[in-house]
Amino acid sequence: MCSIMGYDGKDVSLEEFEKAFEQTISRGPDDTRIVPLQSAILGFHRLAIMGLTEEGMQPFSLGEDYVVCNGELYGFRKIKQSLSGKYTFKSDSDCEIILPLYREMGLDMFATLDSEFAMIIYDSKKKQLIAARDPIGIRPLFYGYSKSGKIMFASEAKCLTPLCEEVAPFPPGYYYADGKFTQYLDITKVEKYSSDELPTIFTKIHDKLVAGIEKRLDADAPLGFLLSGGLDSSLVCSIAQKILGKPIRTFAIGMSEDAIDLKYAKEVADYIGSDHKEIIITKEDVLGAIDEVIRVLETYDITTIRASVGMYLICKAIHEKTDVRVLLTGEISDELFGYKYTDFAPSAEEFQKEAVKRIKEIYMYDVLRADRCISANSLEARVPFGDLDFVKYVMSIDPSKKLNVYNKGKYLLRKAFEGDYLPKSILYREKAAFSDAVGHSMVDYIKEYAQSLYSDREFEEKRKKYGYHAMPFTKESLMYREIFEKYYPHHAKMIVDYWMPNKSWKGCDVDDPSARVLSNYGESGV
Repeated sequence: MCSIMGYDGKDVSLEEFEKAFEQTISRGPDDTRIVPLQSAILGFHRLAIMGLTEEGMQPFSLGEDYVVCNGELYGFRKIKQSLSGKYTFKSDSDCEIILPLYREMGLDMFATLDSEFAMIIYDSKKKQLIAARDPIGIRPLFYGYSKSGKIMFASEAKCLTPLCEEVAPFPPGYYYADGKFTQYLDITKVEKYSSDELPTIFTKIHDKLVAGIEKRLDADAPLGFLLSGGLDSSLVCSIAQKILGKPIRTFAIGMSEDAIDLKYAKEVADYIGSDHKEIIITKEDVLGAIDEVIRVLETYDITTIRASVGMYLICKAIHEKTDVRVLLTGEISDELFGYKYTDFAPSAEEFQKEAVKRIKEIYMYDVLRADRCISANSLEARVPFGDLDFVKYVMSIDPSKKLNVYNKGKYLLRKAFEGDYLPKSILYREKAAFSDAVGHSMVDYIKEYAQSLYSDREFEEKRKKYGYHAMPFTKESLMYREIFEKYYPHHAKMIVDYWMPNKSWKGCDVDDPSARVLSNYGESGV
């Protein structure tokens, strides 16, 4: 990953800045550099992925301008070549192109980037910080204001909470300049639905996802793949192995007694011929990880925490036992093609509205989970389903074709990869929620533990304390909120609400976010 931080003012000392920034050293353990500037401070913790030499260390400078960036700029070599007649480059880092590009294009630069990024630029002429975040929010960024009202930015909220009364997520697809936020791209906006018929849709989904995976295989550090045995991660692994033409390294996790996905992950690994490793966890591992997972995540959301326990533990094992530094994952497919609950969408228009909502909010949920579980263990996440070209196209498909009228969720994606990518039993396997698929017992253990912490009376009394925002509604959610408040008191509004199915739809008015409680879950969890 990497961690960045920037402050545009004078009332926070260099020592205070350094102490706050130290909290995200796990994002970039390879090197640290903090640069005081004329009217600002920039900080960078490095995880070396592209351009592994000392010359790739940030901040990069051009004249008196500086930049720190946590990101991957795809296709940077072509851009670098086009700029090389005018600018001299010292490293193989993709992020070194940012300042030359900013000199040439100004703020229009952000809309042209094929990238997942969070960056802070110091513009010496304007004597101000400029910040921006990718259109989906795959890379994290937060902001807050010092006591004197000066803005500061950081990769994680935990760097800002000691210095700011209020901290908020930096909105995806926006840049900050001249004292205001400006949207440069709404990735969910569709002017007109594509007129493509199904055969063309299958071809384009196939080709665009393959291209999105191929560009994410470009790394100077060792690659690994999280493999759950579900459709999304299995496709990423199969496509990557075909592109690379050699065995990839895959990793799966499961509970010691009832891991649903381990058998499916092994089936996929055997089929594609990957170098496969299984990580087995116990009840004690799960309960012992919850506190740290919430500290890392900076959330109290139920489904995010449940799914993060397994992901955090598998990433911890990968970090401790292998040399892998980059992990490819399967997030963002559900938001585009549908969840189990979107089978209940009452119309195509409602399906599309739900997809727009989920993509706009994903930076608070699945994307946050992937980023924190991976970066907390000094690894980098890459999310092929979040490829901008792929997302734009899938959002433009007529939603009447994305509705589950085929008696099979995610039909378009499945159909696009028929052939020799995966066994048919995997390609058309029903979805299981990740937290459940690690083992139904995992969530059951957590619920049982939470039940033991509070009497019914204590639960009713304690939850009312949080009535001002996202009041806990189960003992499990109260347990999470109390741990969150221990680390981030009074910052609950960083998360808009609990992730839940659309309760206004018939069949979705449930009191638990797990797909396991839906009437159509069926054989998903077996």
